[in-house]
Amino acid sequence: MLMGVLDLEHTGARTHEDIFIGRSHPMPGGRIFGGQVVAQCVTAAMKTVDEERLPHSLHGYFLRPGDVTKPTTFAVERIHDGRSFSRRRIQAYQEGVPIFSGITSFQDVDPGMTHQMPMPDVPGPEDVPSYKRDVGGAAKLLRANPIEARYVDGDIFASVDTQQPHQAVWVRIRDVLDDDPALHRAVLAYVSDFTIQEPTLRANGYPWRTKDLRSASLDHAIWWHRYARVDEWLLYVTESPTSQGGRGMNVGRIYSRSGDLVASVAQETMARTPTFT
Repeated sequence: MLMGVLDLEHTGARTHEDIFIGRSHPMPGGRIFGGQVVAQCVTAAMKTVDEERLPHSLHGYFLRPGDVTKPTTFAVERIHDGRSFSRRRIQAYQEGVPIFSGITSFQDVDPGMTHQMPMPDVPGPEDVPSYKRDVGGAAKLLRANPIEARYVDGDIFASVDTQQPHQAVWVRIRDVLDDDPALHRAVLAYVSDFTIQEPTLRANGYPWRTKDLRSASLDHAIWWHRYARVDEWLLYVTESPTSQGGRGMNVGRIYSRSGDLVASVAQETMARTPTFT
């Protein structure tokens, strides 16, 4: 299912943009999963860059919800190619209307200074149960999606047992992927949108099943630091420094099982409940 949505069709059309077509997998409510759009944008941009250059950052905005029943068009503009870096602007459209806009930067693999924040000491994925709460059809689709997740502090699908502005979740892609480093970076972009919104909800005591809860990703940024296989366990550590005005700020760090800091993520989300509308 995941590889199917990342298998973009190049239309062959090109003026100042390269045009690709992609499809979606099912999601609760029929809205495209934001991480899917981000991963497809990264994949489309990678097809226009030399293979030696890998994505190191992406900054983008979610403009409108996407419809999983409709194809998505990805337009890639080659805005810069330098000696070490390349930049691409990507627009995702459905029926001619933009749903996501972003810029991705690529870099040759270069030596340089290196340090990182250490991975927190948490129980391993074998010591953390998979989520099993019955919260209806949404949970069924989530259990069937490409990502397997194990919450260190318990999930927040039906209730918030621990009200705090941070959490840690072990995540991995269920299927075995090829060894291609570019593929793993694209799939990591897919994973980066999973659970990143939750520290805002957890901090305020709202589970996903809150009646009339409205939540949407507003923007998304990811920085790739080091290579890691996304079909092996990764620790996604996220926190929400603040929420106000119907928006929540969330930041995250993704670590490999061995403790390498693989990526950093930032996202602001809309989060509204009947109490504040």
